[in-house]
Amino acid sequence: MNENDKVTIYDISERLNISAATVSRALNNNPKISLKTKELVIKTAKEMNYIQNRLAQSLKSGKTFNVGVIVPYINRNFFSSVIRGIEEELSPRGYHVIICQTHEKFENEVRNIDALLNTQIDGIFISISKTTKDNGHIQKVLNSKTPLIFFDRKQDSPVFSSVTIDDFQGAYLATEHLINQGCRKIVHFKGDSNLEIYTKRYEGYEAALKKYNLPIKKKFVIPVDSTVEAGQYAVSQLWKLKEKPDAIFSAGDYSALGAIQELKKLGVKIPSEVCVIGFSNEPFTQHMELGISSVDQTPLEMGKIAAKVFLEQLLEDKKLTIQKKVILAPELYIRDSSNKSQAENSKRKVRI
Repeated sequence: MNENDKVTIYDISERLNISAATVSRALNNNPKISLKTKELVIKTAKEMNYIQNRLAQSLKSGKTFNVGVIVPYINRNFFSSVIRGIEEELSPRGYHVIICQTHEKFENEVRNIDALLNTQIDGIFISISKTTKDNGHIQKVLNSKTPLIFFDRKQDSPVFSSVTIDDFQGAYLATEHLINQGCRKIVHFKGDSNLEIYTKRYEGYEAALKKYNLPIKKKFVIPVDSTVEAGQYAVSQLWKLKEKPDAIFSAGDYSALGAIQELKKLGVKIPSEVCVIGFSNEPFTQHMELGISSVDQTPLEMGKIAAKVFLEQLLEDKKLTIQKKVILAPELYIRDSSNKSQAENSKRKVRI
């Protein structure tokens, strides 16, 4: 055999003295083939540098074993963790993940959908951009009969499944925690109202204030982008007001970080004068000198469950009719930025 020739299943079958059909079944994890034979075939295939012809596989099965994941940004821990969860569930089943970024631009999202559909993708996972209003591109997916699962950011759909967390409850818990710390003038850094997740977070904040009979002040609800710079600027403007807040609940961790940086610059003590809490539980929140309290969105679990929903749809052969709405419970992580009782304990220890 010429070293430039591609290895085929017939070459493997000849070496092992078994049928090509048995080799094929073993490589495709057919349950009729014994584990011992599978292991032998896979070991031999690796030794011979055999590469499966995925095009031939897809023509035979009607599947490409490729799925697409569309996210606003890949360099955010939340989205990269969701992708990891999807991969961990699907890779052992032979699927490859194609990652697309929108950079929060609707036109990029449309192009991503078109590109994935043109590759005959087996399924699409998507967290929509904050500029997405039209759903024509989603309708294209429906028309193609391709499974689509929303995660985190979604559009309301009677057809497609979604996996999200309870943003309302997460925001309620965060605001209630601030109230329990004695805070009464709580500012909310509100995310983009085009996205349901930020609307729900505002509603959770509002509900907690109402429960504890605290006023909802318009000047304390500030639209803020999820960036460090936006958080810095918001605080610089807040501190020009006569009435200063005693707490900030930010709909995102990056703006919470910016708020803390600006408060320190202004000489404001955290948490004794102002408590701060974010949302998303980005890794940096727990590794800073002043740990930032935050609501965890369980992104790894979200990705795994989204992948399981996709697989269930394929197994049931009801790609577009077994719509599921999975809502995960948020978890509040309390750290130094909002924990007054912990700060007081630390002071006592210093005095001792």
